[in-house]
Amino acid sequence: MPHSPIPYPQWSLREAAHAERADAATAGWRARRLTGEKHEIDDFLFTYYKTRPGPLRRWHPGAGISLHDDAASPGQISDRLAWRWHTRAPDGGVTVDVEAFLAERGGTVTYIRDLVAATARRPANVGCFGLHEWAMVYKQGDDTRHTLPLRLGASGTDEVVEAHQIRCSHFDAFRFFTPEAVPLNRLQPTRDDQPALEQPGCLHAGMDLFKWTNKLVPLLPSELVLDCFELARDIRGLDMQASPYDVSRFGEDAVMIETPEGKVEYARRQRDFADRAAPLRERIVALCDRALADGTPGGTA
Repeated sequence: MPHSPIPYPQWSLREAAHAERADAATAGWRARRLTGEKHEIDDFLFTYYKTRPGPLRRWHPGAGISLHDDAASPGQISDRLAWRWHTRAPDGGVTVDVEAFLAERGGTVTYIRDLVAATARRPANVGCFGLHEWAMVYKQGDDTRHTLPLRLGASGTDEVVEAHQIRCSHFDAFRFFTPEAVPLNRLQPTRDDQPALEQPGCLHAGMDLFKWTNKLVPLLPSELVLDCFELARDIRGLDMQASPYDVSRFGEDAVMIETPEGKVEYARRQRDFADRAAPLRERIVALCDRALADGTPGGTA
């Protein structure tokens, strides 16, 4: 496959900018690891998605790019040749070994590409009002998944669930529903039907873009991975603001989805996140298509 060469003075600036941006994104988590402090909003991206600051900080230009030394900075690409799924490009630079990546993870690339594309084609449903978080604590009293107190108390939380129709389409949210809440959901999503149910208004589908791009490193540029990380962090904020938990200790106001005003705000912010995620989904699908074509012997992008 043809490669676009980038000399060291250019790519080193991108590498440094990425490292600085990643360090800022993970600073809170790294500081809390030293003190043992918990942050139920921000920690989610590191515990649930098992994010590690080091790999997130490592910069990759993505497939189809070859990185080069120059006379003033020899030896800058030698270490990268030892990185997994990297090889020497025909032009002498270092590049992603797309064929090797697809040989190991081609099924993953195809699955992610098709899931993201199918999600992007559907209209955004913004009528769930974040009730998945409420269903995760329904009928559990004070035995909740977080150390935060319930904003309305246990009985008040249960009343909100019982006063609404729950229609969660995301399996990885639904699987945490309490046994009492499971039959209350309009849908009964499974892992197998995830590609048929995902829709762009779903907060968890938006957050999962970070998970999917992280699984495609180093095929995708690291800047795209961080774009998805930052989107996930912002979505998680709304996810917890609209939850039954009191998040005031983090300086966050509640989005009171049990009120008409709260529902309007939640739906508006859902639409905004869907709009923000749309170009990211387009980029993921396009880059997967290119990799799948270029990684096939004789294929073209």
